[in-house]
Amino acid sequence: MSGKVFLIGAGPGDPEYLTLKALRVLRDADVVVFDRLVSPEILAMVPPDVRRIDVGKAPNAHAVPQDRINAILVDLAARGLTVARLKGGDPLVFGRGSEEAAALAEAGIAVDYVPGITAAQGAAAATGIPLTHRGLACGVRYVTGHRARNRPLDLDWQSLADEETTLVVYMGVANIAEIADRLTAHGLPADTPVMAIANATTPREQRLVSQLDRIGADVALGGLEAPVLFIIGRVVSLYRELPDCLPVAAMLAETRVAGHG
Repeated sequence: MSGKVFLIGAGPGDPEYLTLKALRVLRDADVVVFDRLVSPEILAMVPPDVRRIDVGKAPNAHAVPQDRINAILVDLAARGLTVARLKGGDPLVFGRGSEEAAALAEAGIAVDYVPGITAAQGAAAATGIPLTHRGLACGVRYVTGHRARNRPLDLDWQSLADEETTLVVYMGVANIAEIADRLTAHGLPADTPVMAIANATTPREQRLVSQLDRIGADVALGGLEAPVLFIIGRVVSLYRELPDCLPVAAMLAETRVAGHG
């Protein structure tokens, strides 16, 4: 009899953002298969007698290829095991969860989703930056800044360069300079504020406040450690640590990196 795979969102890193259902499944699972973006604090919640398999992938250093991960999940479930497939954030937001679910479904393996708080929401909560705000942003868009090997970064730049929308870029640290250039070339003001936040909601969190025409250089100098998320838009002007006595543009001209524990 086949087992079952639970595709679980571990959230942005803070263990208190893990859902009750996710915690229950982790405690009941026979084996946990986890990614690089799952924080140590979350992994510490897995019972010590539960088997763990690390399939973490880092940029340009894929420890386990995606097709091999799919095969591992199918093999474990085919042995009748309950598998917790643990992913950072939400498994259906740039997490390739749907690809794994398709492979499992093709093999006749039952799959259940357990949603998680995606990184954008975690970063918003950590910094106090709203993703939407009346008069500043009437919508929010999530995009990936990851470039497939030897392929151009193919996004709808014209629609993304919208001053009334907050743009959140996942996996974009390597290409943020190009992303910023493309957005300004399509009409987004060069002084649009940007927040870069690394390891959001964890003790390793770092923040960098900049603006669109400086963010590439600032990130190159800032030493932020992946994963890094970028919030681009006028809502960043509401960042609670910006001094009230200074205009936002003046503050943003003094880019800084701050660690938050």
